[in-house]
Amino acid sequence: PPVPAPPPPAWRAIGSDDVYRPVVVTGRYRPQADTYTQAATALGGGFWVVTPLDTGRFTVLINRGFVPPAQRGKVPAPTGTVTVRGLLRLTEPEGGFLRSNDPAADRWHSRDVAAIAARRGLTGTAPYFIDAAATPGTTWPRGGLTVVTFRNSHLVYALTWFGLAALLAGMTWWVARREPRA
Repeated sequence: PPVPAPPPPAWRAIGSDDVYRPVVVTGRYRPQADTYTQAATALGGGFWVVTPLDTGRFTVLINRGFVPPAQRGKVPAPTGTVTVRGLLRLTEPEGGFLRSNDPAADRWHSRDVAAIAARRGLTGTAPYFIDAAATPGTTWPRGGLTVVTFRNSHLVYALTWFGLAALLAGMTWWVARREPRA
């Protein structure tokens, strides 16, 4: 079951053990403060819609979900008090694969909490964000697309490297046998 999102006194203790922990938080979305970060999902390429949620005590960034490029800028945040259920995620400050975030141009390749908060002028922002769960009846943004299970390819990697080692040993033996010894 979800636990309340960690408040400011607990922020220093948040670590890798807290990633993907189900959380719940209540507050109001800040209007027209969305940040669109590039995303590649099972639905294709597009953007994550990241919106600040003011809880009254602190602000937390909520990844409301995925939108295709045609929906960018067309999915306003709900008004009034909302309760968000989702998964706690740690900030992603390094940018995307071979791409860095460009806050000045409002171009985002990762969900860098500190940089997004600075760009939007947010204070008292949690050092994590929340990936919102799917909301039935909602078309866009589509939440609940967080990848929690990862493909295990260790056997393929092991067979590849052992195969390469065997090939190298065979080639070394073949060259040593064919070359006259000095």
